[in-house]
Amino acid sequence: MPELPEVETSVRGISPYLNGFIIERIIVRNNKLRWDVSPELTQLNDVKIINLARRAKYIIIHTEKGYIIGHLGMSGSVRIVPHHSPIDKHDHIDIIMNNGKLLRYNDPRRFGAWLWTESLEDFHLFSKLGPEPLSEEFNTDYLWKKSRQRNIPIKRFLMENSVVVGVGNIYANETLFLCNIHPNKLASTLTKKQCQLLVNEIKNVLSIAIQKGGTTLKDFLQPDGRPGYFAQELLVYGNKEKPCSKCGTKIKSLVIGQRNSYFCPKCQKM
Repeated sequence: MPELPEVETSVRGISPYLNGFIIERIIVRNNKLRWDVSPELTQLNDVKIINLARRAKYIIIHTEKGYIIGHLGMSGSVRIVPHHSPIDKHDHIDIIMNNGKLLRYNDPRRFGAWLWTESLEDFHLFSKLGPEPLSEEFNTDYLWKKSRQRNIPIKRFLMENSVVVGVGNIYANETLFLCNIHPNKLASTLTKKQCQLLVNEIKNVLSIAIQKGGTTLKDFLQPDGRPGYFAQELLVYGNKEKPCSKCGTKIKSLVIGQRNSYFCPKCQKM
């Protein structure tokens, strides 16, 4: 599943081809995604794009009439291609621009979403989101206060969008390893020093992943068709039974909240 670095990479990759240009029209070939594609999208003709942004794992395309909200789901990707480019099987949406380019959305599993809202303040999917992990709002004091009375595994806690957005399975695993914290440790038992370590490493891991263009494990590609190169940096995720990079102990895995969790039993003791 594309996580925050992959979405940020996508936004940065498509922005030069969309910012300030005109949407001529939008073609929807299959509107049956996670939620039905908003019908307003096919009514957007000759509408200027003001800017692009990201909130959590959502792509925000700000137009002069409102906001197109995109989510890549489990297997979605966006890329910039010329007008009249051949259409692949899972190319569900084209946003056709007035510069000879179009934004094409491909999604084999169709768990993504493309929605419309006239106001971000009223957009229901944003109402309960926590702070951005790279923002100043996400700091040691914030995480310390949020974690009190939360008797759930720290990995589940970090992946709750109401706590902090965009820390998905891959980056939660990597962060906890770097902090020597067992993924099953209860959030309420974190020390303030551990909260500080977590905040610092979350920011560090996500920043490096963005620089590397995200992580390609199966489906994700950058808008120019290249894979994300953070996969080469992964220390524990997907490395079950391989030696720990710190101590040589074999990496183990367990399921927490229906997601695979990877850890070193020596470095990350309960």
